[in-house]
Amino acid sequence: MDKLHQELDHLLETLPDAEQIRSRLDALVSVYPFNDYEFIISHLLAKDVLSLDEYLELRDNYIARNMYLYIFEISAPRTFGEAWAQGHLKELVPELVKSTKKLDPNYSGQYDFLLDGKVRIEVKASRAVDASIEAPLYVKALSSDSTKPFWMNFQQIKPACCDVIVWIAAWRDVIRYWVLSSHEVETHPDYSKGQHRGNVGEGQLHVTHENIGKFDSFQVQPNKLAQAIREAYTRQPAAKKPG
Repeated sequence: MDKLHQELDHLLETLPDAEQIRSRLDALVSVYPFNDYEFIISHLLAKDVLSLDEYLELRDNYIARNMYLYIFEISAPRTFGEAWAQGHLKELVPELVKSTKKLDPNYSGQYDFLLDGKVRIEVKASRAVDASIEAPLYVKALSSDSTKPFWMNFQQIKPACCDVIVWIAAWRDVIRYWVLSSHEVETHPDYSKGQHRGNVGEGQLHVTHENIGKFDSFQVQPNKLAQAIREAYTRQPAAKKPG
């Protein structure tokens, strides 16, 4: 959004009545889909400062930079964490199945997916947002090349209930994936045990611009997720595997 604003502001400066337009913008009442961006673009098109082809290029570039902005518009945490994140991972790894008592007699909803009939997988997701401002998520959403501080919280992690944890993190323009064995999460120095008082075996992990580099060795490409999950399972101590 910042880049689009800069591009439009530069074009606006070329108009002889730029200050008048800015004054009108200050008093502009926005009601979806009519807002300040629509107002500026319509003026630039009318004044032939922006051609239709240039507008389409501007639009395409914006969409490319904000391919996943819609994810930040999902307001309900449960809808984001379960419906979107789990559905997204299932699309990438079709072999994943929802467990049942028939597949796992000990199953009671404590993990999200089963792979190869034995690998218990928990899915955690978060979104990279500007930690320095108070605003709706879609306003705070950051691009992957942003230098602004960000904060993500992977919470309600129960390492004893799964073998592998898949973390999914969304930026405006990319989605990234990390795959760890639950033992690697539980023993990581940034993992905090006891997220809520009385919740034994549950913890959380804060990921920021300062510590995200610690997880580089666990980051995988989307087409390698199934392989990474199986490899993480082999790193899980035998004592922690069911049966």
